[in-house]
Amino acid sequence: MWSLSAWRRQRILSRHPVEPERWQQILDSLPILDGLSRDETDRLCERSVLFLHAKRLTTLPGVQADISDRLRLAAQAELPLLNLPELDWYGGFHELLLYPDDFVSPQKHRDTAGVVHEYDDARSGEAWQQGPVILAWAGVAEGGGWDAHNLVIHELAHKLDMLNGDANGLPPLHADMRIEAWAQAMQDAFDSLNRTLDDHPETEPPIDPYAAEDPAEFFAVTSEYFFTAPDLLAEAYPEVYAQLARFYRQDSLARLHRLQASHPAYREPA
Repeated sequence: MWSLSAWRRQRILSRHPVEPERWQQILDSLPILDGLSRDETDRLCERSVLFLHAKRLTTLPGVQADISDRLRLAAQAELPLLNLPELDWYGGFHELLLYPDDFVSPQKHRDTAGVVHEYDDARSGEAWQQGPVILAWAGVAEGGGWDAHNLVIHELAHKLDMLNGDANGLPPLHADMRIEAWAQAMQDAFDSLNRTLDDHPETEPPIDPYAAEDPAEFFAVTSEYFFTAPDLLAEAYPEVYAQLARFYRQDSLARLHRLQASHPAYREPA
C-alpha cells in the first residue's frame, strides 16, 4: 500500500546518501556498536540520517562538527531506538545545542522547609521539557565506548521519559509490559542504591551514584549502563536490566558476551 510517510522517508535517504567508507569509519569509532548485525548497522545508518534531517544541530562558537561528527552523534542517539517501531520517540524537541564544554545552568531547588534556593550548576548535558537538548561537545566526543558513560544516551533517555510528561523514570511502556513490574524493579534498585550510599559512603557503589538523585536520573543512568556496561548493570540490578531489555527490545549483555567469546580485543587477559 502506498504511504506518504514511506515516500518522504525514502526521499530523504536518497537525497542524503552516506558513503560506505564513511559509515564504516563511524562504526569503527564507536565500540558500543560492535557485534551488531549487518541488517542492524544498515538500519542504524538510515535512522541516523533521518535523525539529522529531523533535528537541528546548532553549534556554538568553539564547536566544529562535520558530517562524520554529526553521524557519530546520531548513531549514538538512535542506538536505543534500533529495534523499536519507527514512531516519534524523540518528539517534543527539534534542536540540539552543542556547547564546546561544560556549561552553567541556573537551578532552583525548594527544600523541605519550603525555602527556594537558586544557584548555578556546571553541567555537560541537559534536556528541557518541550525544549532543546543541550550537550557539551567534549562529552559527546568522549562517548561510544564500553565505559559506563554516554552523554547522548543519557540526555535522550530523559526525552523518552518526558513523553509521558515530566521526567519521572517512567517512559511510555510497550503494550506487553506491566507498569507494576517496571515500578517494582526500578524502585527496589533505586532504594537499594540510596541505602548503599547512606550506609557505606566510603565504598564504591555498583553504578554511578548520580543515579540516586531521583527516579528520572536513575532511568537515564541505567540506560547508559544498559548500552555501555550491561554486565555491571545486570550484576548489580538484574531486574532493572530485564525491564530495560524489554523496553529497548535489545539484549546488549548477550551481544557483549558474544564479543567476549569471539573477538580477541574483548577477551579477558589470562
